[in-house]
Amino acid sequence: MSENDVRQFTVGADDDGIRLDRWFKRHLPDTSFNTVSRWARTGQLRIDGGRAQPGARLSAGQVLRVPPPESAIVAQPRPKAERPPLSAEQTEFAQSLVIYRDKQALVLNKPPGLATQGGTKTHDHVDGLLDALQFDGESRPKLVHRLDKDTSGALLIARTARAAAFFAKSFSGRTAKKVYWALVVGIPDIADGIIDLPIAKQPGTGGEKMHVDEAEGQLARSRYRVIERVGNRAAWVELQPFTGRTHQLRVHMSAIGHPIVGDGKYGGQAAFLTGGVSRKMHLHARRIRIDHPDGGQVDVTAELPPHFAESIDLLGFDLSLGNAMIDDTPPPVTKADLKAKAKAHAKNYRKERRGERRSRGQRD
Repeated sequence: MSENDVRQFTVGADDDGIRLDRWFKRHLPDTSFNTVSRWARTGQLRIDGGRAQPGARLSAGQVLRVPPPESAIVAQPRPKAERPPLSAEQTEFAQSLVIYRDKQALVLNKPPGLATQGGTKTHDHVDGLLDALQFDGESRPKLVHRLDKDTSGALLIARTARAAAFFAKSFSGRTAKKVYWALVVGIPDIADGIIDLPIAKQPGTGGEKMHVDEAEGQLARSRYRVIERVGNRAAWVELQPFTGRTHQLRVHMSAIGHPIVGDGKYGGQAAFLTGGVSRKMHLHARRIRIDHPDGGQVDVTAELPPHFAESIDLLGFDLSLGNAMIDDTPPPVTKADLKAKAKAHAKNYRKERRGERRSRGQRD
């Protein structure tokens, strides 16, 4: 290998912060991970002249030194699956969902019944419509989180690779705030409470259904607040997930005996109201608030879908009462919080006492 064959690449702004092995997947997808690892092991792979490992984080402006492609055995590249072109109707529909747009982000108001991503027997989904949402951007937008198929509301889309990495970090670090509205069957005894119940995949469902599992489940924590009630029949609630487990809000509300209206999967027949209330699920991602990669915040509110708005009107709820958002108020203090606070206070007190004894001994 001569130095003339060595390739050099400058890390762009969109790749700032990603791992070196992810950079190869993005820009040199024909280079296998084993090849990247061997180049790193033999010192052929370098960042700004220094030896590099596949897990190294890149910074914009750094220069990568990459060996020439291996040509001893030229494998036939696997044909890339072509996405079918979107029709004019699909393009118009996708663009009609946009309720916020800037250079880094889009927010859609996803209708109920439209999946976020494809899967078995799922052909219509947001991911399949993203070509219609490129607008003046340089690349195809990217999904950064999901909403259940039958959940409506605010869905954030990244318009650049840099924004996708930034937003993904916000969701995994739980700094993104999401607020949902729901109609639930019955009236919770506590009007403003925390549900702290671990969740796991329910055995025998192929991962399609979740359940509360205090022995094996993952930490899951949600807050709910009753906005308004109609007798003992139903309540309009505001929900905020503090963790992001699959079907978390649906499982939690069902677990405390108040399934979301229309959620037959977790509430069975008890999840449906009579009297003309729609049988569709009444769970709506009302608002999303997240830091913006260029500074400031994205803070967007999504209007209710028709079936949910009709149910609100039918049950006589006052929409103006939902304006006090759950994430603008501190969560209620729980017994566990008080216990932790008392424990920390006792620890600090013991520490201060030890400091007093040491200083007294030094004076003596």
